[in-house]
Amino acid sequence: MSRTVSSWILSSARNSIVLQGKGRWYSICIPNRNRIKWKLVFSKTHPYPAGNCSLDNTFSLKKAFRHTSTEEEHFSFQLSPSQINDILRAGELSHKTLGLGGSSGNSVLRFESNQLASNSPMEDRRSAATCLRTAGMMFGVFDGHAGSACAQAVSQRLLHYIAVSLMSRQSLEEIELAVEAMKPVRPILQWHKHPNDVEYQEITSQYFENLRVYWQHLLDLDMEPGFSLEEAMVCAFKRLDSDISLEVQAPQENELMRNIALQVAFSGATACVAHVDGVHLHVANTGDCRAVLGVREEDGTWSTLPLTRDHNAYDEFEIRRLKREHPRSEEKTLFVNDRLLGILMPSRAFGDVQLKWSKELQHSVLENSCDAEALNIYQYVPPNYHTPPYLTAEPEVTYHKLRSKDKFLVIASDGLWEMLSNEKVVRLVAGHLTELNAQKPQLTFKKPINLGYMHNLLVQRKSRGLASLDQNIATHLIRHAIGSNEYGEMDQEKLAAMLTLPEDLARMYRDDITVTVVYFNSDTIDSYYRNH
Repeated sequence: MSRTVSSWILSSARNSIVLQGKGRWYSICIPNRNRIKWKLVFSKTHPYPAGNCSLDNTFSLKKAFRHTSTEEEHFSFQLSPSQINDILRAGELSHKTLGLGGSSGNSVLRFESNQLASNSPMEDRRSAATCLRTAGMMFGVFDGHAGSACAQAVSQRLLHYIAVSLMSRQSLEEIELAVEAMKPVRPILQWHKHPNDVEYQEITSQYFENLRVYWQHLLDLDMEPGFSLEEAMVCAFKRLDSDISLEVQAPQENELMRNIALQVAFSGATACVAHVDGVHLHVANTGDCRAVLGVREEDGTWSTLPLTRDHNAYDEFEIRRLKREHPRSEEKTLFVNDRLLGILMPSRAFGDVQLKWSKELQHSVLENSCDAEALNIYQYVPPNYHTPPYLTAEPEVTYHKLRSKDKFLVIASDGLWEMLSNEKVVRLVAGHLTELNAQKPQLTFKKPINLGYMHNLLVQRKSRGLASLDQNIATHLIRHAIGSNEYGEMDQEKLAAMLTLPEDLARMYRDDITVTVVYFNSDTIDSYYRNH
């Protein structure tokens, strides 16, 4: 990168007093030991104190590449192309759905996913799973704030809550009998994970017990038939958020579990989950993650179909909803500086009990938590906090019946959408598909086939540039999100700079980015319509 550009980035950051953009950080004034101290309350905090389970190494950049401070004397943005690729591809995940004989009878052909951290540790999470007790696949993207704890818990638990909500009464009775008899329980989900995806192992048993309480509640309801898919997703979102709130209020003898419950409840996460079953696509969204469908029209052009709305101060529906839920006297204070109560960008989220509980409950829980301050959790009641809750985890669910022209679904955290428009994302995915298809050699062999002829085919394939193209479409999107210039072209110097920004500076230029792209099987979808 040129000295001029690198100097500009450093000097502009050092001279910045207020964090600009769409991030969720905010500053407040907190008295501390007779001093006034400004703190970032929704900030980059470590989930656990030293010695406890830590998520710090999840998809963090290699220290050799990433600077730790803007104060380093020998600051350089130089990265080789292979180093850039190593960083961008570290979180790649892909999975193909194959049936018997290697064919796919699933409407999901494959999915590809990737993540790139800005925060340290990363606050985004993702999930993907195949339902084993019911039909379909699920894909989730979770954008955390005030740390990664809530996003981690939601990514680990929400798909189970949805799956249980969809199970028949007979299946629920079977797993309850197995648990009572202390027999093994057949899995509910088959997870598709990256090797670096982490879990709260220490608290898994408690999570399972609370999931069990939930399915017992469903059995008590004695509903036949059970929930519709939309009802199941809404119920699962709300129930998990309720459990997060109750777990931190329950007595805990285990200090680590108590600390995890505190950090999960007092941090937050937005969530977007897609459930695909044949031609039936449901997307449940809470917050400002986004899901967009890529559609190839009959004339060969591409169009976008958004399946979610961003829940924030820019959405008129959200503004009207909150005004209905609170007294008229609060109309002017619900959103201040385009943030909920002047604090939070999204108007729906998991966790964030500071915007859901009464002042008295917050004080009671934190008063009895000796480690709250060590975990960087402080009671802060914003001005004009009169009629909580102000925040909800209830999702908005969209149904779409897949058509053969619906080619792919992009689910991503707002770190991508802040950089690229819906239309640009669809164009990039479509262009990537076209390039991949164009670069596949036409294997029309001449007879007799010899080694020289096969070698020539391989040379032709390499000369077409296949080796240099990102095979994972999520990586391709992230590369363009952070490396495109004002003309939409790739700028290698900018890309290198964005990947080597110090930890105390990176968040001012980009957010964590998580992307999952689901490709649909047009043949399977066509077959459905032929048979119905």
